[in-house]
Amino acid sequence: MSAASCLLTEDQFLCSICLDVFTDPVTLSCGHNFCKNCITEYWDSNVSCQCPNCKEIFRKRPQLKINTFIKEMAAQFRQSAQQKSSSSSERQVSKPGEVPCDVCTGTKLKALKSCLVCLASYCETHLEPHLTLSGLKRHQLMDPVENLEDRMCEKHDKLLELFCKNDHMCVCMMCTYSDHKTHDVVPVKEEYEGKKAELGKTEAEIQQMIQKRRVKIEELKHSVELSDENADREIAEGVGVFSALKESVERRQAELINSIKEKQRETEKQAEGFIRELEQEISELEKRRAEVEQLSRSEDHLQLLQNFTSLNAAPPTKDWTEVRVHPPSYEGTVVRAVKLLEETISEQMKKLICEVELKRVQQYEVDVTLDPDTAHPNLILSDDGKQVKLANIRKKLPDNPERFEYFVCVLSNQSFSSGRFYYEVQVKGKTEWGLGVARESSKRKGQITLTPQNGFWTIGLRNKNEYKARVGPGVRLSLQSGPEKVGVFVDYEEGLVSFYDVDAAALIYSFTGCSFTGKIYPYFSPCLNKDGKNSAPLIISPVSHTE
Repeated sequence: MSAASCLLTEDQFLCSICLDVFTDPVTLSCGHNFCKNCITEYWDSNVSCQCPNCKEIFRKRPQLKINTFIKEMAAQFRQSAQQKSSSSSERQVSKPGEVPCDVCTGTKLKALKSCLVCLASYCETHLEPHLTLSGLKRHQLMDPVENLEDRMCEKHDKLLELFCKNDHMCVCMMCTYSDHKTHDVVPVKEEYEGKKAELGKTEAEIQQMIQKRRVKIEELKHSVELSDENADREIAEGVGVFSALKESVERRQAELINSIKEKQRETEKQAEGFIRELEQEISELEKRRAEVEQLSRSEDHLQLLQNFTSLNAAPPTKDWTEVRVHPPSYEGTVVRAVKLLEETISEQMKKLICEVELKRVQQYEVDVTLDPDTAHPNLILSDDGKQVKLANIRKKLPDNPERFEYFVCVLSNQSFSSGRFYYEVQVKGKTEWGLGVARESSKRKGQITLTPQNGFWTIGLRNKNEYKARVGPGVRLSLQSGPEKVGVFVDYEEGLVSFYDVDAAALIYSFTGCSFTGKIYPYFSPCLNKDGKNSAPLIISPVSHTE
């Protein structure tokens, strides 16, 4: 039935009243067909009951029954029409930038393929012969392209299907017999595959370069962030330093003003005392003067003579001739105050600078543990490798080349051959100790002189209060108080080894211009016990960042 329906036309399935495909079709006795609703409404609106097409009049309104055959045929026709409509809508009209079909007349549809033999592009409909006919199946099809004539050799009017590696150009078969006879020629497809692989490699390399640059951008951004953080920190520290100096200046200024005012107050107090004495003497003298004046006015000779002898004796008075209030001398006051301020600021500057420096070097904290293979046989190391002290009994240990034989010392497991590092060691409770760094190649056996020339950069405490830096004969260090925790900082490239009193935030000593070669190791010596007075261990402590 579906095959038969393909021969039917649309007009055969249209209702003559609504002009649309039948819905619930009914057949009248005259043979004409209508939608059931259409003919019912038509009859309801007319006086006579007749066929809208042939005008046959029915005396009695016919009983309408749906024609199932026509209904099924109409449904199949409607479905077929929808499929054709859908198929038609799928065929896209060629848009600007798309390759149009060369065969289409009127509206050009979008081409699906181009034929390199026919030099034409085809839409889905016109491409069908190339897919079904045996002769056309041999033609080479490709994704649609414009200007197919550009793919033809201008000289021989043949397809450019070869590539000349000598001249780096596409050629036809005839070219290989003339201008490119002795050249290295390969099929275009082969060269295409090679170039495509080369492009893929180039693309990967470019992508890798892009990725490296993106990583570099992130590194630079991170560097800027670190720089911002460092700048903020330095500004804060700078503001703190200058605020402290400002407070010191203001304090000294207040002390100077108070000193001058105190001298002025003492002068005023002295003058006020003199003035009170003078006013008292004046009061007494005024009283005597009144008595004398009254007596001098008496006209009674006898009374004057009798009262004269009874007149009070003159009150005692001071000789004020040499009494002076000398203004205090302020000469040198400002100079002395400024000198004292200068000394105070100098001390504060040293302390503040050291605090800032200690904060900076503490950023290079490293985790250091003790290496038992280098420890003197009399040393006892903690299980975590953070503490070392001297034992009275010499342990039987392998005499390996790394182990110290004479000096009671030990090196760290960690070595350093570049960059900066910092660690802290607790020396509290010890009367003798030694700390620093040692070169890997330094001597381990027999008597050793701990000097930079021999690969040791160390400082230490001897005899309770004798601090020395091991430089040749040794440099005695003047410390205001003995440190309880020592910080050790090394800048390998700068050749610098610095020691800090962590709690006092003070620099103890610095080795400068050190000649480091190869690996260097942190060095620790708890020294001898001294009858149990130096039994406290050296302890590698977590860095306590200064505030």
